[in-house]
Amino acid sequence: MAQASGTPDVPDLGRRQFMNLLTFGTIAGVAAGALYPVVKYFIPPSSGGTGGGLTAKDALGNDIKVSEFLANHNAGDRTLAQGLKGDPTYIVVEGDKTIANYGINAVCTHLGCVVPWNASEDKFMCPCHGSQYNAQGKVVRGPAPLSLALVHADQSDDKIIFTNWTETDFRTNEDPWWA
Repeated sequence: MAQASGTPDVPDLGRRQFMNLLTFGTIAGVAAGALYPVVKYFIPPSSGGTGGGLTAKDALGNDIKVSEFLANHNAGDRTLAQGLKGDPTYIVVEGDKTIANYGINAVCTHLGCVVPWNASEDKFMCPCHGSQYNAQGKVVRGPAPLSLALVHADQSDDKIIFTNWTETDFRTNEDPWWA
């Protein structure tokens, strides 16, 4: 005997579509949740607002105040601060006890070591492979292929504000490689 089309063993089309949609939604949600951290890993973090810059921070994460900074540092000093994208960046104190309008990224262009300032030699000297940079961060001895990156170091409301350096590199008269 033939069964009628409305038997309980065969779900109607609306119920089947609902179950397919529910299954697809569940699988898509799990896949998106699993892929989110992978995608997030490959997108670099933002380094502040849209062109507004980033306030320089000390080792404890506090904003650096220009008045206090200059009271505690001498002419010719290069002091590390937290810069753009969290990179260590040197704040340069000029001969007239003012802060230079540029900062020097401390990441070596050879293999990424943090390059310390050697005051007795008056240059940056990488402890990893011997690269050397002059007082403005221009490479003077390899194996580093490029000079240290620059940032603008402007002052506003007694704070140092780092912004991207996109103009010609004053040390080499070339376009900046880091921009």
